[in-house]
Amino acid sequence: MMAAERKYLFGPVPSRRLGLSLGVDVVPCKVCTLDCVYCQLGKTAEKTIQRRDYTPVEAVLDELKERLAEGVEADFITISGSGEPTLNAKLGQIIEGIKKITDIPVAILTNGTLLTDSSVRTDCSQADVVLPSLDAGDEETFQRINRPHEDISIEKVIAGLCAFRGEFAGQIWLEVFFVEGLNTDTEQIVKIKNIIERIRPDKVQLNTAVRPAAEAGVGRLDAEKLQAIAAHLGEKAEVIADTSRLHCSRHVEGKAEDVLSMLKRRPCSLNDVCSGLSIGRVEALKYITHFQQQGVVDSELKGGITFFKAN
Repeated sequence: MMAAERKYLFGPVPSRRLGLSLGVDVVPCKVCTLDCVYCQLGKTAEKTIQRRDYTPVEAVLDELKERLAEGVEADFITISGSGEPTLNAKLGQIIEGIKKITDIPVAILTNGTLLTDSSVRTDCSQADVVLPSLDAGDEETFQRINRPHEDISIEKVIAGLCAFRGEFAGQIWLEVFFVEGLNTDTEQIVKIKNIIERIRPDKVQLNTAVRPAAEAGVGRLDAEKLQAIAAHLGEKAEVIADTSRLHCSRHVEGKAEDVLSMLKRRPCSLNDVCSGLSIGRVEALKYITHFQQQGVVDSELKGGITFFKAN
């Protein structure tokens, strides 16, 4: 019999940016400030800029204490999941609580749209690494790719990121997600580079569509084009490796509920599941097939790779 499924924690999963990452989900699925065309979780269910008490702080911390007691190994505890984490009004308390119970560094995956709010900047400043995103060099492209809440503009996002850089002594790793034909022409690259110079992140990490996206026809860039863009953006820019090429040798107990938890948060290939949980292909397929037979997991072919995702 499977153990009770965790409501707020998932993984550890192999992260292209953070090594082995133990995820913490602090907002409901697809509650976000944006509705990005490339989002692997599908279309936004509730587009909002209102911060709320989405999760009870003690419940999140209790799950983490249990997971740590099991001897879990992770490079980062990553606040991310299935929506925009800075929408959680208790984000600062959650980070503070995490810091009291473990020395594992804390990262936040955010789209950065709420950093104009000083309380959001204060909350995020408690993390060790903040990983915001910027996918456009002008308002028109921002609207086409990110489809923001009506009160969010590209200049507000940039202003928030610049303000946060001025206050935060930790690492800022800025992700730029490229969609072929939308933000990949020379003019856009120049504009994005100019904005990056204003923000002054510690790293610039280039990404593109690998998993199934919210909208059909979202075009991925090949490695050669991404490398050329990275060279243009400067020495801080790097292309993020595909997760299927990551190999985590640490032992992570491969339980069925952990597999399902991974597939609920994002589409995963068989290699993602195997490397994330340090289990063999036969064992991973056993769990995936079981969930497919129950009708709770579907598959989709993307770029010649089969990705599995929980309904």
